[in-house]
Amino acid sequence: MSAQVDRFVHDRLPSADQLPMFRYDRPELQLPDQLNLVEVLFDKAMSKGLADKPMLRSPDRTLSYAQAATEVNRIAQVLAEDLGLVPGNRVLLRGGNSIAMALAWLAVVKAGLIAVATMPLLRAKELGDIIEKSRPVLALCDGKLLDELRVAQQAHPVLQTLVAFNQPAAADSLSARAATKSGVFKACPTAADDIALLAFTSGTTGKPKAPVTTHRDVLAMCETWPRHVLQARSDDIVLGSPPLAFTFGLGGLLVFPMWAGASVYFHDAPYTPETMVKAIREVGATICYTAPTFYRQMAPFAKASGVPSLRISVSAGEALPDATRQLWKEATGIEMLDGIGGTEVFHIYISAAGDQVRRGAVGKVVPGFTAKVVDDEGNEVPRGAVGKLALIGPVGCRYLDDPRQTDYVKNGWNYPGDAFVQDEDGYFFYQSRADDMIITAGYNVGGPEVEDALLKHPAVAECGVIGKPDTERGMIVKAFCVLKPGHTGDAALVKALQDHVKATIAPFKYPREIEFVAGLPRTETGKLQRFKLRQITP
Repeated sequence: MSAQVDRFVHDRLPSADQLPMFRYDRPELQLPDQLNLVEVLFDKAMSKGLADKPMLRSPDRTLSYAQAATEVNRIAQVLAEDLGLVPGNRVLLRGGNSIAMALAWLAVVKAGLIAVATMPLLRAKELGDIIEKSRPVLALCDGKLLDELRVAQQAHPVLQTLVAFNQPAAADSLSARAATKSGVFKACPTAADDIALLAFTSGTTGKPKAPVTTHRDVLAMCETWPRHVLQARSDDIVLGSPPLAFTFGLGGLLVFPMWAGASVYFHDAPYTPETMVKAIREVGATICYTAPTFYRQMAPFAKASGVPSLRISVSAGEALPDATRQLWKEATGIEMLDGIGGTEVFHIYISAAGDQVRRGAVGKVVPGFTAKVVDDEGNEVPRGAVGKLALIGPVGCRYLDDPRQTDYVKNGWNYPGDAFVQDEDGYFFYQSRADDMIITAGYNVGGPEVEDALLKHPAVAECGVIGKPDTERGMIVKAFCVLKPGHTGDAALVKALQDHVKATIAPFKYPREIEFVAGLPRTETGKLQRFKLRQITP
């Protein structure tokens, strides 16, 4: 029976005929109908005798599983007792990777609330779009990131309350409020199919989509890739760069380590390739998560100093070039663990590790999932032919109130939008995105969103944005701009447009190349033909 009183999300799920098929045909996927995923994860660690083992680490703080459980309970008490939130309320979370951010996320979900984690680089406009879509009543925000959120709140007053964390001097901070609590809190008795999180992603239109993830979904994913491919151990120390606001980071740097009874190290500042290698050495990290671009940049530092403790290097977020795989292997002796997954299904569904790796391939379908390569009608294509990836498993796409549901789910199968080739041995070889999404250094960027930002500049009459292949970043954002009369397309204007985009939307989305053109290719009905822009890009 559902514990969620606020039915906002439940009432906006896709209709039954638009839902994917779900398969729970492995013994480990048989989960009870009543469970709270945070309670399950903590209980699992305690039952294995790990109460006093480190769970969360940082340069100035370490919490055992028992201490973290108490801190989570205190925050949950603040949410339920002081702030009066009820199960099903949405809570926006804004912060970089830190112990405080991890504790806040766990407390929100344990209290039966719905976590809406957001990227720390997002600007007020983007935060406003998320607020409007998810209607959170509370935001928990890192004290250093309050300014943009306050601007967004002014424009979207449905967000009633802001509480800061990582702000120890403030009397009304989350930690100050939590310090007054007993640390005793009974987990909300959520149903397995109650909602745990909304993980916003950008589609090809740039408008935010909100995949809905349940308590069952998260625990089912723990029983797929982590169990069968990653195989983390309780003595592992995990670190990495993907934000907790990405499900890649949430799984790799919080949920999956808890499932294994491992510990996670959070750095006190954003990583550079050099500082990540240094951190691996200093904390004795055994598992690392980051994007291929970062591994390529880390390789010379790893080769120079060594990373003797490291045993698993997980690469995801974008296609892994074989040259990067070999560069990292030559520098460290470690065979990269590649994987492809998606926010819509929470994490990785095609992967390979160790001696199962085949050069050029992402891997095989993860146990628990079924995948095939199909044509436009959904018919499986011959092995060796290019087609679209389709998959089913214990998790599937459910967008919050979004007509794009029918683009992702067709006849019960999930279509992530990737082009693949499958060989006779079942290995999947990534070809490209099947849509206009630009994946640059592990970040997803919607071209139309960048176009919208550029068009707000007084010099720009028209523009088109595409992804241009790049050896370092996988892709870069490239813009073609038609200028208004009186403006000159020179280096100064390139910089002005780049700075304008950085100030309008998240800075990583800015176009690294801008080409000025007299006109853009369009259809008779006026639609921009991005494929023609890609054809003229060297």
